[in-house]
Parts: sequence; C-alpha cells; structure tokens
Amino acid sequence: MRLFYTIGIFFLRLGIAIAAPFNAKAALWQRGRRGEFDRLSRALAGQPRPVWIHSASLGEYEQARPIIERIKKQNPETRVLATFFSPSGYEIRKNDTLPDYVFYLPLDFPRNVRRFLGIVNPQMAVFVKYEYWYNYLHELSLRNIPFYHICAIFRPSQYLFRPIGRWFAAHLRRSSGFFVQNEESAQLLKSIGIQQCTVCGDTRFDRVHAIASQVYTLDFVEQFRQGGKLMVAGSTWEPDEQLLAVVMSHLQGYELIVAPHEISRSESVVKMFRDFRVVRYSEMKGEDLSQYDVLVLDTIGMLSKVYKYSTLSYVGGAFKTGLHNILEAAVFGVPLFFGPKYQKFNEAVELVQRKGAFSITSAGEMERIVRRFDDSADEYDKTCAICRQYVEANIGAGDKIYNIIKNSIQ
Repeated sequence: MRLFYTIGIFFLRLGIAIAAPFNAKAALWQRGRRGEFDRLSRALAGQPRPVWIHSASLGEYEQARPIIERIKKQNPETRVLATFFSPSGYEIRKNDTLPDYVFYLPLDFPRNVRRFLGIVNPQMAVFVKYEYWYNYLHELSLRNIPFYHICAIFRPSQYLFRPIGRWFAAHLRRSSGFFVQNEESAQLLKSIGIQQCTVCGDTRFDRVHAIASQVYTLDFVEQFRQGGKLMVAGSTWEPDEQLLAVVMSHLQGYELIVAPHEISRSESVVKMFRDFRVVRYSEMKGEDLSQYDVLVLDTIGMLSKVYKYSTLSYVGGAFKTGLHNILEAAVFGVPLFFGPKYQKFNEAVELVQRKGAFSITSAGEMERIVRRFDDSADEYDKTCAICRQYVEANIGAGDKIYNIIKNSIQ
C-alpha cells in the first residue's frame, strides 16, 4: 500500500506541474520548493535540533501559533521550524518572526523525506489538524523521533475508518499522541486501536482570544462607520457577495466592509456593489470614508481586528469551498451568518445549535433575522452573549497540549 500511496504523490506533483503555467497558486507551489534543501542546509547548519511544526496552510498555522508561543516562552533557546504545504500559508507567513525558520514542506517521497529529516533532525514533530503524510510519519517512527497531531478532528465518513484506510490507521498507532477537538473524534480513534488521544479542544480559541485582548484602534473603520451599524463580511466568494448585495439593498442603516478570501478578486467585488458608494482600502487615502456605503478590504492581516467593530458578521465560503474561520468574529460577541455548507466545522455546528450563529440559504432569510435584531435589543444582546461565552468556555487547549508535549523538548 505504501507503494500505491507514493505513486499517488507522484501524480499529485504531476498535476501541479501541469497546472503551473495556468494557475498562479500552482506556480508558487512549484517555484517555492526549488533549491529548498540547499536553503535548509544553510539555515540549520550548526544549529540546535529544532522542534518541527507543520501546517497545511494559513488557517492551520493559526492553530499552531499558541503552541509555538508557549514553546518559545518556556524554552527560549529552543529553535522552531515551521513548514507549510500550501503557498497561501507560506507566502503570508514566510517572514513571521515567531518561528526561527519557515519553509515549504518537501513533497512526501521517501527520498525527500530522508533528505529533509537528515538535514533537520528534529527533536519532535507536530502536525496540525488533517496533515497525515505517510512517508514522513513512517520515517519519523523509524528514527524514534516523537510526533504528535494537534487540533485533530474526525468523522465516521473519513477513509481512516473504512477498510481502505486501515493500513494507514495501523501506522498512526505509532503516534506519540493525538490531541483532538471533541469526544466523538477520540471515540473514533479508539475504535481503530489508537488509544493515545486526549480531548483538548481547538487552539484557535486561544489565538482569537489573544487577538481580541489586544488594545488597538482602527481609525479608518471608525471614520467609515460613523457610530452607525456595521456589517463585516470576511473571506467571501462571489456567491456570498451576491447575497450581501441583495441584503444591503433591502436593509437600512448599515455600512458594509467586505474582505474577499482572495485579494485578486477585489475589482470584481467592487463591481458587485456598483449600485452602492464603494471604496477600496488600497485607494482610500484622502477620501472621506463617511461618504461610502461599502469598503472593500483588499489587504492581508487586518480582518481579525476589523471584526471588533462589527454589529453583525458574515463569514464566507459556505456556499462554495467550505466555511472559513468564524471564531475571529465570534470572539467579539456578535451574531454570525454563513451559508449552508458548515457541517464539517465543529464550532459552526455548536454555535448554530446554540442560536449564536445562523446558516442561511438566501438573502431573504438573513434579512428577516437582521430585522428581528433591529426590532429587539434584548434578542440581539442575548445572541451576542452566546457567541462571547462560547469562545470563553473553550479557551485553554494550548496549555493542555503544551503541558504534555513539553516532555519531548530537549
């Protein structure tokens, strides 16, 4: 089975190579890995063995940050290597000063794995959420290097719990520990013989709480909002923006900030809201923002702070690729809206059940709920409290995880 897996990795690389001339993300993925082993060798030469933490992309890295912060705080001399699979994580965080080194993960071929581990020789490895690379895990086990999986979450439909995945599940029993988000995940792992699992929750709660605890002012948002009601829509795609354009045309007294998931789409977003007075963040210098209805946030790294000013928040992706991060908004205690594809996201399921968040399929649904909030301050305040209390009740995963993995830090 390992041979068939490696053949699959070959076709993954081939597919990316074919796509690269036509797809900017694939081109970045390919170009970013050129000469990487030489760069790794130069960076780590003569340095202490690092702790290696791997994330697929930006969202998973946000889950890793609370662990990296604790490692660096409690072990100042320890080096941390952060790796990414996707350009959307690496390109944004390649200059992050929290870890000591930031690199792409070489593709999971046996030769690459041996070369990577020969250079890095990590004290231990930490994989975030869904990152299960067989050849890496196999070689780590052979070298007696402890490896952990954090913020893991499982569903019965996943291949690990089907006959085709049992060969891989058997190898995962060599993991030093699984830190899972909920009890269901722990029970699923135990059903396939993986006993070393601890229910710790999701470190994103720690991360968003730390961001929300910062004292800051965004003058441009205050000028734009002018003390009125503000809807902040984050990580949006075209179906989200189409819905929001209809909602905005029917509601009175709201301003809207839209942060598209891909900044390259910003011009399309402006056109989507052409019936409104719309301005882009990159072009707002010298503008009186109070004269605009819609502000397109075509910049990176600001959305999580903009949510602080929202009266209502909308999080995109759940009409298309899957829901994006809702905790960045929930931590500020405001009602949340998103599309219908949210069932794979535990925090979304729980907030919908608690009536702090609302899954909608049409503009009309959202309008009715918003009008209800406008008519009843008590109902609005109750919904806000649900979101705020939900986040506060789930803080602490970072400490739980660190207190166990710290025993593997030399």
